[in-house]
Amino acid sequence: MIMLSPRREVGEFRKRYKWMALVVLLTFLVLLGRMAQLQLAQHDEWAAIARENITKTIRLPATRGIVRDARGRVIATNRPSYDVYLTPQLLSDEDVDLVSELMGLAPEQRAYLVQRLADVPLRRRMHQIEMFRDITRDQLAALETHDAELPGVDVVSRPVRTYPYGRLGAHAVGYLNEVSAEDLERAGPEADYRAGDHIGRMGVERGWEAYLRGQRGRRRVLVDARGRRQRNATALAAEREEVTPPTPGHDLVLTLDMELMRSIDRALAGHPSGAVVVVDVKSGRVRALYSKPSYDLNDISGGMSRGAYRELLEDPFRPLIDKTIFESYFPGSTFKPISALAALEGELIDPSERVECIGYYQIGTDRKRCTSAHGEVDMHDALVQSCNVYFYALAERVGLERLNLFAREFGLAQRTGIGINSEARGFLATRQWYEERFGRFRVGDTLNTAIGQGNTRATLLQLALAYGALANGGTLYRPQLVESIREPDGALIEEFPPQVNRQVAVAEEYIELVSRGLWGVVNAPAGTAHEARIEGGVEVSGKTGTAEIAPGTPRTDVDPRRAWYFNRSHAWFAGYAPASDPEVAIVVLIEHGGAGGRAAAPPAMRILQDYLGGQTTTAMLGGGR
Repeated sequence: MIMLSPRREVGEFRKRYKWMALVVLLTFLVLLGRMAQLQLAQHDEWAAIARENITKTIRLPATRGIVRDARGRVIATNRPSYDVYLTPQLLSDEDVDLVSELMGLAPEQRAYLVQRLADVPLRRRMHQIEMFRDITRDQLAALETHDAELPGVDVVSRPVRTYPYGRLGAHAVGYLNEVSAEDLERAGPEADYRAGDHIGRMGVERGWEAYLRGQRGRRRVLVDARGRRQRNATALAAEREEVTPPTPGHDLVLTLDMELMRSIDRALAGHPSGAVVVVDVKSGRVRALYSKPSYDLNDISGGMSRGAYRELLEDPFRPLIDKTIFESYFPGSTFKPISALAALEGELIDPSERVECIGYYQIGTDRKRCTSAHGEVDMHDALVQSCNVYFYALAERVGLERLNLFAREFGLAQRTGIGINSEARGFLATRQWYEERFGRFRVGDTLNTAIGQGNTRATLLQLALAYGALANGGTLYRPQLVESIREPDGALIEEFPPQVNRQVAVAEEYIELVSRGLWGVVNAPAGTAHEARIEGGVEVSGKTGTAEIAPGTPRTDVDPRRAWYFNRSHAWFAGYAPASDPEVAIVVLIEHGGAGGRAAAPPAMRILQDYLGGQTTTAMLGGGR
C-alpha cells in the first residue's frame, strides 16, 4: 500500500484546483459571450419574438379601386361588409353559446358552428378563422355590445364589390370571386394573396387587377398569456402605434358610356340574344360593349348558387359568352364594302360597269342565289340593294388572296388588342386551307368569301373598327377601353391617348365611293335599311347583312319546338353616324334575327338617335362618308 505525504497531497490538490478554476472560467466566458450575443447582436430578433408572443396581427383589407364610365358614373364600387373571425383556443362552451345567441343562430346553425370549431386542427386553433361573412347591422351591434366578454371574437370590416348597373356591360366590366389554390400558386408569395381573398375573374376587373386591388394593411393588438386581447389604455395606445393602414387601389375611368348602354338595352328589349359595339371613329375609344343575355354581377360576385350557375350554363342563348369579342360570326353582307375596295384599289373593276342580276349566278353546275332579281346594277346599286350576283362577279376577278389581303388591312383575322377577356381572332380561309381540309379549292369558295359567308368569320369589335376606318377616311385605330388611371381623390396618375393601328392601304377616293353606297343603303328608297331610318333624325350610313349560321348544319342541341328559331340566319347592321361628319361607328347583331334590314337596322337607328341627340345632318348624296 502506497501512502502519499501531506505535502504531496497538497500539491496534487493545487494542480487540480487550477484546472477546475480554468474550466469554471471558460464556462463563465462562454455564458457571458452568449449573453452578449443575445443582448447585443441578436437583440432585435429576440425582441421581435417576445413581442410576437404578446401580440396578435389583424389584417386590414384594402379598398378596391372604383370603376367609372366616361362621364363619371360609377360602374363598380364597394360597400362595407362585416365578417366575424373566431379563435377556437380562446372560446369556451359558454362563449360559443353567447356568440350563437348574439348572432341569432337556429339550433342547427349552432350545431354547425360547434362542428366547424371542432374540426379546426390543433396547429391552427390559435389562428383567426372566418366563421361568418357579411353579418347584419343588428348582429354587428350585438357583438360590439359584448366585445369585452368575447376575447376570441374579432369583427373585421372589409369592402365588398357592388355593381350599380347589374347586368349591363357585365362581360366588359367583369366580376370577382375567391382565389383558388391555383391562383395562389401562380401569383406567388410576393403578390400577397391569401385564402379568402377575392380576385378579378373577367373583363376590366381581371385585366386591370394589379391597379384595382390595392395593398392590405395590418393592426397588431396586445394579448395576454392565453392569447386574449387586452383592453386597457396601454394596450390601446400600443395598437395605435402598430397600425399599418391599407393602401386603396387605383380608380379607373373607362371609355364606356353607361347611358348609351341603357339605350342599347332598351333597343334590344324584343330580342332574346344579340350584341352591339359602338366605337368613336376619331379615337377608337369603345363607347359600348353590349352582349345579351347577360348575368347580374352582384349575384355572381356574391357567390351564386350551383343551381343558378347551372341555369346560366344550360341557357341555349349562352349568357356566359361575350358575343362582342369572344364569339366570331359570318359577317354576311357587311363584308361587301371590303370586297368592293379590294376590287377598286387594284383597278380590277370599273365601278360604273353594270352587271345583270337575274336572281342567281351560274358557275359551272352550281347556281348561287341572290336576295332577288335586281336587274342591271353597278357597284353603287349593288351596295345599296345588297346584290349578291354583282359581288359574285366581282370575286371572280379579284380572287381569294386579294379579298383576304384587304380584309386583314381592315383588321379582320387578327386580335384587336382590347386587353380584356379571351378575344377571338376571327378567320379568313386560304386556298391552302381549303385544299388541306376538303381536298380541293373551288371558285365558289371565293364567291362565298366576297359576300361574307363561306369560312370568313369576324367579331363585332373587329367590324366596328373596320367601319370606323371607313368613316374617318382610312385610319384603323386600336380599341381603347380604359381612358385613365386615377388616385382615390381623383388625381390623375396616367391617361391613355388614342393609338393608331395603321392607315389602311386604300385611296381616299375609293373609300369615298364606297361611303356613298353606304349612305344609300339607309337613305335611298331602294336601300335595304331605308325603312328603318328615322325621318328627320340623325343621318346614318351603313350596311345590312343576313348571315347563315352554318350552311347545311342546323342546330340539333336545342328544344325541337324552338329549333326553327335557332336555325334562322343572324341579322346584321354595321354603319356610322352622322353620315356627313361621323362621330361613332356601330355594329348590331341580332342572333337568329333573320333579315338584317328588318331585325338589326331598326335598333341601330334608335340607338344612334338616342346617343347623338337627334341632331339632323344634311349630307348630299355622294358627300357623306
